[in-house]
Amino acid sequence: MHEMVKGANVGLSALSEDVDAVIVSLGWASPTGQGDADVSVLLLDGSGKVRSDADFYFYNNPVAPDGSVQLLGKAPAGEGSEDRIGFDLTAIPADVERIVVAASRHEGARFGELDDLRVTLADGSGEDLLRFAIDDAGSVSAFIFGELYRRADEWKFRAVGQGYDAGLAGLATDFGVDVDDAADEASDEAVEDVGDEVPDSSKPDGKPTADVSGAAPVAVEAAPAAPLPAVPAPRTAADDAVPDKAPARPRTAKKKVTLPKAAKKSLAENESWKQARLFPVSALKSDRDRETRATSVLLSVMAQVPEFGRRLTAGFGAPAGRTETFTEVSLPHGDTPRRPDGVIRVERAGKLWTALVETKTNGNALKSDQVQAYMDIAARRGYEAVITLSNDVALEGSPLVDVKIDGRRKHKVALRHLSWAEVTHHAQLLIGHEGVGNTAHAWLLKELLHYLQHENSGCHGFQNMGSAWVPVRRGIDDETLCQGDPRALEVVESWERLVRQVSLGLGGDLGQKVLPVQRARRGTDPADRRARMADQLCAEGKLEAELRIEGTSGVLAVGADLRTGRLRTSIEVPAPEQGYPLTWAKRLVRRLAEAPADLHVETLVEDETGGPRGTLEKLRPEPADLLPKNGAKITGFRLTLVKGMGSGRGNAESGFIRSVDDAVQRFYGTVVVHLERPAPRRAPAAEGAVTG
Repeated sequence: MHEMVKGANVGLSALSEDVDAVIVSLGWASPTGQGDADVSVLLLDGSGKVRSDADFYFYNNPVAPDGSVQLLGKAPAGEGSEDRIGFDLTAIPADVERIVVAASRHEGARFGELDDLRVTLADGSGEDLLRFAIDDAGSVSAFIFGELYRRADEWKFRAVGQGYDAGLAGLATDFGVDVDDAADEASDEAVEDVGDEVPDSSKPDGKPTADVSGAAPVAVEAAPAAPLPAVPAPRTAADDAVPDKAPARPRTAKKKVTLPKAAKKSLAENESWKQARLFPVSALKSDRDRETRATSVLLSVMAQVPEFGRRLTAGFGAPAGRTETFTEVSLPHGDTPRRPDGVIRVERAGKLWTALVETKTNGNALKSDQVQAYMDIAARRGYEAVITLSNDVALEGSPLVDVKIDGRRKHKVALRHLSWAEVTHHAQLLIGHEGVGNTAHAWLLKELLHYLQHENSGCHGFQNMGSAWVPVRRGIDDETLCQGDPRALEVVESWERLVRQVSLGLGGDLGQKVLPVQRARRGTDPADRRARMADQLCAEGKLEAELRIEGTSGVLAVGADLRTGRLRTSIEVPAPEQGYPLTWAKRLVRRLAEAPADLHVETLVEDETGGPRGTLEKLRPEPADLLPKNGAKITGFRLTLVKGMGSGRGNAESGFIRSVDDAVQRFYGTVVVHLERPAPRRAPAAEGAVTG
């Protein structure tokens, strides 16, 4: 992988032959596990400005109509997360000369508070081509990581590394975006507070603004013949401050069709009348029937609902274009033809992108020899990808199937995995929160969701803790489980898969990003991290995880104590910066008026292991009991619910998987939802917008 330094540039074609579609990933880690940022993209013409506001892509305008740009969302990576952006470079309009890739933080947060800032670029096969690590972000609230630009009909990448203190609104304005000053007074979710103090310098980190057009190129190419337009110099907060006025925010995209929150009243005479369904499940008797039906249902909806199909295929490196899907296609392979479960084909400007699909339902595992055969067929026929689809959840550094790649072949094939839980998650986001193009598309996605969530479909996501679950539990009970036992590592991997699936489910319900937090030292190998968790399981009998929920001030922690059979969900609420401790305690108890009476509340005090604690039932009449008797400084409060843990390894009512999912959902719905938090980002309804 090509390592870049600030100001360097490189031609993409010099790094790979498959760069018609690329994925740019912006990554960071937070020492507290709570820091995050939002990516944005600006398409610029020869003057260095956007052609119109539609060339600005951010959280309220994530997808270009022609599919040339798509914000793919966040994914866990190491000890932090990565925010990915898909670019179909063949679809970028001819008058666009530069593509700026940036990110911003809100509510006074700065990039200097984050660790391991980096940008990577991968080609259409998923192979990382370049990396730019940033270690001098400074106290800025918006940051340009890099830019793609044209030079002699070739796309190149430049490592910029330049900060803006004026936030996303200031950055957008400097590139010609029309910022809407009439922000909704009821919403405190402004892009950035442009009134914060900054150092006395034209650049927020105290250094002079760099002219990236004159940066020296790396050895891969010669210096460009003509300089690029310079990135506009960042404006200081004082230049933008507007007294007694809501902070500016960029204009948002037009609202699309979503399903109504309340179901319409049924016309059925009684509950025995079953609604007719587009995708029936009653006739499914065997695993083969389920696999065939599930593949056909999913691929047909992908082809008919462009927003949904593009959302899935963009993550595989496919271009935007006309999509067709096929099932039960026979392809030659030695003496015996092979029949993959499905084929996805995308046509763009006369070029074809093709992926073979291998599907499994219920608890059936993917077979290495089967996937290997499809990889070989794809390589010989010039196909771009093989996509595996099952209830299992892929883990970083732990492939679900082992395949051999013939290095002598010039054509590379990407192997990607998709879980049924991810499919359900994306469908929920589209029809419940983000919206689709019309009511017919919304109805198709609703029918798909009903099918996937039906008990007979076999598409239920991760639903078995594995064969090691029972022996490990018994070993913990009788204290015979030793460190280094490979069965403990199997349970840890299953736990991580379960946590990822719980995050997908909660995020789909809320319409917000929910990501597992992985606290580890920078550069830690995922296998080493899991080995330490397995040692902890053997020594203490505990499994622990944390979830970061967008719009929530704290991190939701969930732990399973296999010795006591108890599940613990908790969140730490920081103390307000102003006011009196008694006021804080009363306000917290008042906000939790509808929370469960058995909720444990603990006061966190500075330089001490713990402060006063009690159940909400006892604290409601006497909130002052939360105050330390010695007058110690309060740093926050910890809220905890404890419940019984399911014992079975499966997803039945009494199973461990169901109990963990229920515990997280219950804790969020009865506790976290009542806590004070930033208003969710939402686009103001456009005039004449259609809703479902």
